[in-house]
Amino acid sequence: MWGEAKAKDAQAHVKVAEPDPGTVRLVFSGRLDAVGVGKIWLPTVAAAERAHERKLELDLSAVEVCDTAGATLLAAAEAAYGKAAEVLGASSETWEFLKRVRGVLPPPGASPLVRGRKKPEEKGFARAAAAAVLGVAFLGEVATALINLHRRLRMLRPGDLLRLADTAGVQALPLTILVGFLLGVILAFQGSLPMRQFGAELFVADLVTVAVLRELGAVLAAVILAGRTGSAFAAEVGTMKINQELDALVTMGLDAATFLVLPRLIAVIIVMPAITLVLDVSALIGMLVAMRGFGFPFTAIINEALRFASVRDLLGGLFKGSCFGLAIAAIGCQSGLTVGKGPRAVGEAATRAVVGGIVAILVLDGIFALIFYQLGI
Repeated sequence: MWGEAKAKDAQAHVKVAEPDPGTVRLVFSGRLDAVGVGKIWLPTVAAAERAHERKLELDLSAVEVCDTAGATLLAAAEAAYGKAAEVLGASSETWEFLKRVRGVLPPPGASPLVRGRKKPEEKGFARAAAAAVLGVAFLGEVATALINLHRRLRMLRPGDLLRLADTAGVQALPLTILVGFLLGVILAFQGSLPMRQFGAELFVADLVTVAVLRELGAVLAAVILAGRTGSAFAAEVGTMKINQELDALVTMGLDAATFLVLPRLIAVIIVMPAITLVLDVSALIGMLVAMRGFGFPFTAIINEALRFASVRDLLGGLFKGSCFGLAIAAIGCQSGLTVGKGPRAVGEAATRAVVGGIVAILVLDGIFALIFYQLGI
C-alpha cells in the first residue's frame, strides 16, 4: 500500500510504503536540501511518528542531493520514531552529513526538532520547574548583592533612588487617594444594609476601619503598585536587556543586581508604607462622608472607629504593605531580567510581572493571615 505526500513544484518528495506489515519505509527522491525539505518536513515526521513499534526504513536510493538540511530532516524523522532508523541507499557523503547531525543533536525521542511530542502537563511542569530555578537564582543574586553592598556603594546612586521613589510613590498618590475614597464609600454603603436590620448602622465604622487597616488598605495599595510600578520595572529592565545595556554594564564591571535591582527594591520598601497609609486615610474619609450621609455626627463616627481599632492594626497593615511591595518589585525586576527576544517580549514580561505580583500578594496575605491568627494578633 502506497501513500504519497508531495508539495507542488517541490524539488524533494517522500512516499510512504509498507513492504510488509511490520515495516514502514519512507522513500525519498529529488533534492534534500534547504529548499526542498521544508515542503516535506511535516509529512515525513508524521509518517515516522505513526510507525510506532514497527521497523522504520529511510530509503535514499533516489535522492540526488542531500546536505545538512536533508540530514537534519532524517534526524527529525528518527526523533519522531523514537530510535535510530535503518538507512538504505545512502551515499558516503550523505552518511557523513547524517553522522555529524546525529552527533550534535539530542538522542532520538528527546530532539527539539519534533514539536508536540511532550504532553501538555509535561510542558507545564517543565516551565514551572524552570521558573522556580530562575526565581531561586535571582534571589541568590540579590542576596549576594546585598551582602556585598558595602563594597559597591558607588553603584547605588541617590538620584536613582529619588527618581524611583517619585515614580512608585508620589506619582501614584492621585490614583491611591481615589481608590481609597471610593473603597470607604462602597464599604460603608454595603455594610449599612445588613446592619440596618439590627439598628447597628453605627458599627459600620468599626467594620470599615478594621477591614481597611488590617487587610484591604495594604492589598489594594499593593495591587496599584503591581499594575503601575511592577510592570514598569519589568518593561524598563527588559528593554535594557534587549538593547544589550546589561551586557554593557557587565563589561564596565558593574553588577546588574546592585545597579538596577537593589535601588528598585529599596525605593519600593520606602514608599509602600506611605502609599498604604494614604489609602487607609482616604478610605476612612470616604467612610466618614458616607456615614455622615446616614445622619451620624462626625464625633460619633470617629469615636466608634477609635474605640474598636488599634495602633497594632495599623502597624500590621503597614508591615504587610512593605512585604507586598518588596515581592512586587522583585518579581518585576526578575521578569525584566529574564525577558525573551522579539517585539512581544517586553509586553509579555510586563504581563508576567503584573500577574506574578498579584498572585504573590494573595499568597503572602494568606500566609500573614494564618500567622496573625496563630499569634492572636
